[in-house]
Amino acid sequence: MVCPAGTLPLAKVKDCVKTLESWGYKVQLGPTVGAKHFTFAGTDAERAKDLQQMMDNPNMKAIICGRGGYGVSRIMDQINFTTFLKHPKWVIGFSDITALHAALQKQKVMSIHGPMASAFSKGVEGAIFTDSIKSILEGKPVEYIAPAHMLNKIGTAHGRLVGGNLCLVAHLIGSPTAFQTKGKILFLEDIGEYHYNLDRMVIQMKRAGIFENLAGLIVGGFTDMKDDAKVFGANAFEIIAGHTACYDYPKCFGFPVSHSLENFALIEGGMYDLQVSKKGVDLKQA
Repeated sequence: MVCPAGTLPLAKVKDCVKTLESWGYKVQLGPTVGAKHFTFAGTDAERAKDLQQMMDNPNMKAIICGRGGYGVSRIMDQINFTTFLKHPKWVIGFSDITALHAALQKQKVMSIHGPMASAFSKGVEGAIFTDSIKSILEGKPVEYIAPAHMLNKIGTAHGRLVGGNLCLVAHLIGSPTAFQTKGKILFLEDIGEYHYNLDRMVIQMKRAGIFENLAGLIVGGFTDMKDDAKVFGANAFEIIAGHTACYDYPKCFGFPVSHSLENFALIEGGMYDLQVSKKGVDLKQA
């Protein structure tokens, strides 16, 4: 476990470590876990060093990020993937870790967009979501079902799955690790945004071609919005639906990937089949 972004108290990783050990894994904590430098889990140099050492260590079979927050994009240009590519491993996390997933996609390496340390303290209700990580680590085929939504666009899609936190997807536009979305199934989620700012980011993504030529679009949770949708005139789902209405590929809204309890693990770069019907949504590994 490493913390390449925000600081995470050691006390908050205990349940995660206990669960991972119950799955049969040996857990090693990097020096950034429990470290603090202002809002970060150490200085940029310390976080980059910890992540680099874990990525380069051939004895490490997976890396789970303790938390997101902010800070991954500050260190991405310091990371060297040469040794990592000789013995690649799963990298797990979401939110700000989206920047690391994007860099891994550039290296053509799959990773796991999924729950981090705090999710393992959610008890029985949260176990279904943290257990989805276990299923992927054990190579089990994964399939998720979601209910129908009034904004869904019916259809089927087949392609590699990419995406994550919408703010980070927009943030990476124009950078060397920007997501390449042509022919892909794109998934998005976010937390704590103002509706006008979400609208602005979606417009930027549209103008940058992020939504063009997708195989399909999956919209997850948009939690803890900072203002009232009525004031802006549209909620998060309506904003995204409005700006993507011109595209004919299947779309689904309210999929269980988010900053809330409902956050199933997804394989970044993995092949998936998406079926959106009147009855609901089916996403499964191809």
